[in-house]
Order: sequence, then C-alpha cells, then structure tokens
Amino acid sequence: MVQIKFGTDGWRAIIADDFTVENVTRVAYATALKLKSINASPVVVLGHDCRFGGELFAETVAKVLVSQGVKVYLSRGITSTPMISLGTVKLKADQGIIITASHNPPSYNGYKLKSSYGGPSTPSFVNEVENLIPNQVPTLSFQSIADSINNKSIEIVDLEDMYIKHVEQNFDLEAIRNSGLNMAYDAMYGAGQQVMRKLFPEATFLHADWNPGFDGQAPEPIHKNLQELSETIRIAEDIDLGIATDGDADRIGLYNSTGKFIDSHHIILLLVHYLNKSKGYTGDVIKSFSCCSKIDKLCSLYGIKSITTKIGFKYICELMVEGDALVGGEESGGIAIKGHIPERDGIWMGLTIWEMMAKSGKSLDELINEIYELVGTFAVERYDEHVENTLKEKIIENCKNGKYTSFGEYKVQSMEDTDGYKFHLNDNSWVMFRASGTEPVLRIYAESENSEACFKILDAAKAEVLK
Repeated sequence: MVQIKFGTDGWRAIIADDFTVENVTRVAYATALKLKSINASPVVVLGHDCRFGGELFAETVAKVLVSQGVKVYLSRGITSTPMISLGTVKLKADQGIIITASHNPPSYNGYKLKSSYGGPSTPSFVNEVENLIPNQVPTLSFQSIADSINNKSIEIVDLEDMYIKHVEQNFDLEAIRNSGLNMAYDAMYGAGQQVMRKLFPEATFLHADWNPGFDGQAPEPIHKNLQELSETIRIAEDIDLGIATDGDADRIGLYNSTGKFIDSHHIILLLVHYLNKSKGYTGDVIKSFSCCSKIDKLCSLYGIKSITTKIGFKYICELMVEGDALVGGEESGGIAIKGHIPERDGIWMGLTIWEMMAKSGKSLDELINEIYELVGTFAVERYDEHVENTLKEKIIENCKNGKYTSFGEYKVQSMEDTDGYKFHLNDNSWVMFRASGTEPVLRIYAESENSEACFKILDAAKAEVLK
C-alpha cells in the first residue's frame, strides 16, 4: 500500500496511479478520525474543481465522512479553493476539503485541507491526519448520496453564489464597471471561470470552458503558460489589465495594458500601497523567503512590520490567523489580504488591483511607477536547473558550509538560510538557492535593479555552482 504524504499544500498524485478511490478513502477516513477526536459532531464543507474525476472523488469523501458521523455541506459542480475556505467560515464548519491538484499538470488530482478560520490547515493538524492514514480502511457501511441528502447528513450548498455575494459586499463594483477599464480574464480552464463570467459578462474571456485536461497544459499562471492572454491584450490595445487564475483559482497572474506580465512581488507592493495609504488599513506584512527586499523597504517607509516565513502559504496563514495581518504573500502568486479570509485568492487579488485602478484613475503602469518612486526600480528572476540529486545535494551542502564567497564578480556580503540559502551581494542585490524536495531541480533566484542585471547574476551563480 502506497504511503501518502502531504506536501506544502495538500496531497497530490497521478489519477488512477496513486490518486485512486481506495487511497482517497484512506485519507478521508483519517480526516474523519482526526475531526472526531476534536468534536463529537464535526461538520465539513466539501467540493471539487474542474479536474477529471472530481465529482467521483468528492462523493467518495462524502460517503466516508457520513459513515463516521460527520455532517457534510457538499458543493455541486465547479468549486474553487477560496470558495471552500469562505464556505467553511460562513457555515461555521470544522473543516473544509477540496479535491484539487491546484496548478499541477492535468494527470494529477489532490486533496486539500482547510480549517475553520478559512485557510490552510496548520502543519501540525495535517501531520496528525497523515499519521492516522491506515494501510487498509475497515469495512464501512456507506449510504448513497441521495439517501444522505434525504436524511440531512449531506446538505447541498451553493458556494459559488455565496462567494459572488461576498464579492458584491466587499468591492465597489459600480466604480469598477463605470471606470471604462476593460479586463481580459484567462481562467486556464480552471475553477474561476463561472464566477468571473457572472460578475463581468462583458469582459474578454480565454479558456473559460469545461476542459478537465486543461488542453494538455498545467494550469499555473506564469508567463510562459499565458502567452495567448499576453498576445490578446497586446493586439487589442483597449484592454487595460489581464487577470489569470490557476486550476483552483487561488493563484493570480497579472498583465498590464501592453501584455507585460506583472509578477507577485509587484502585486504585493501594490496591495500594501493601496490598503495602507488609500484604505487606511494597518497590520503586518507576511511574506515568504523568496520575496523581494523592496517589500521590507516599503513597510519601513509606512511604519509597518514585515515578517519573513519559510516557503509555503501554510506558514503565512498561520501567522495571519494568530496576529493582525495586512497582506500575506508568496512569490508564486498566492496572496491574501485583510478584509477577506486568510487564504490565497487569485480572483480577490485581481479585483483589488482593478478597484485600485478604478478609484485612482491611474493605469497599472502609473501605479507601479508610484511604487518605484518610493522603493526604487527592481526585478526578480529565476532559473529552474534540472540537475542530478547528488549534485543538487552537494550544492546545498556547499551553501550550508559557506563554500561560496563570490559568484563571478559578485562578492558575498552575508547569507540567510530561513528556507534555502540567500546570499546578499556587494551591489545590494541577492541570489538564492533552494532545492526542490520532490524533483531533481535546483531553483536559483536573483533580485537586482532590472531583469538584465538579474540574469547576469543568475548566469554567474549557475556557472559557479555547476562548474
């Protein structure tokens, strides 16, 4: 029997290989055991995104939970991760579960756990569920979904409508719709497609239909996967911003009016600027270790505390729940803000930027230039180097032991090792190494004044460690 391990955000595996009805049953059973150890009558909000087999796997989970005395609020049809997290809060449930593999390739599906506060379950909770997964589930007595609905152990809920109403209550949609700003949205065949079409039917839509194979591409909102959106904006000339979300709609990709990709570092800075200066919100800014240093600089200018965590949104969420947070964000497009749930939400972030443009009367480029006037220009770039595990481990060991004192012309001034190894260089730039825990991949990041300078640092770093 395969050993099931949860990663940075849930358990993910290839459909019909390790992601099977049998293994989903094992994980659902362990979840029920954990919940029953906390509450004699637990309640779960459950749904699935657009992936192949989503309904089958969600119903499997529902049947297991009901067999163990767990009440289930079941969302029918396409459901995003933020909808599950919001529903968990609104329905006062003990746990949220969504069947999704997020931005992974189409051959994968997965299982995410969300806690009562509306964000990723804590690492300790997930570990306890993982430790309860049996090699073989005891014989269970299952009811049909129809019978469970009739006896109210399963209740069907419309999380999409709940989410739309929550958007309408929290955004100035009239200002957005009357601004004259045009938006293009790339759903990447993912779970955000129906919400955005209902909210903004006049927008330009790409890949906003049913395609559980995602047209053969991983639904990750990075520039190389969004060339069609970029080109659509460039050719149209009357589209003011582009928004993309991943398979379960918790990550954002953003484009300006010329089809240029705007990375998460810039988005986080824009959100801090808007929420603090325009809306008067306060709170800490929590960012992952791979985020740019300009966030610290802007926080310092605004008298806001900046906190750095290990990479993985669950670490950010934990601090957001414990304290008073303004923004929590990571380099990979997952961002949460005050006034919403402590959960990554690509649609929510996109609408916040759109509202910022509408309220200020400024273009995305003009708003970014406001940021540059405060903190200076910058860029962050990354190489993903495919290297043998033995070499990858040797490089990381060299980082740990202080073997690298320079990378070409760049002298190391200091080093941080919160999660990976970040070397601060003599020109106020930095380069960072982080090994993938699941693949023979070494990730190398660099921050400098522009992209050209970043790539120069990356090339020097790559040459040094791979020689």
